[in-house]
Amino acid sequence: MSRMIELPEIERLMVTGQHEPVSHYCHAVRCGERIWISGMVGIDRLGQIAADTVDQFQTAMTNLDIVLREAGGKPEHIVKVMLFLTDIADRSRINPIRQSYFGDHRPASTLVEVSKLVLPELKVEIEAEAVVVD
Repeated sequence: MSRMIELPEIERLMVTGQHEPVSHYCHAVRCGERIWISGMVGIDRLGQIAADTVDQFQTAMTNLDIVLREAGGKPEHIVKVMLFLTDIADRSRINPIRQSYFGDHRPASTLVEVSKLVLPELKVEIEAEAVVVD
């Protein structure tokens, strides 16, 4: 006799107030207790992009937090981040923002330098994975 196993529903989230995707993706996907957040960049609610990497990263982290919470997560649920910088030397400049956001809840992390991002003005992008457990 076979049994039906019920799988969790896959939710694809487009978050109001976030910039429109420049390709065919959504801001986040949630399936059960797992959340995947697409790369967040420094485009603010008005579509503006700051010139400085630190300002862009602060905006990207704000965007990430908004999307994470909309998907039902909190900063302490983030287990992995992947960060892309167009200048690896900016790591030390943005690190205080990371430390402030994550506090004692350090995620696994990858940081790579890339030659460019999807728009020429962008200097930093961060994506995240979270596991919501109580």
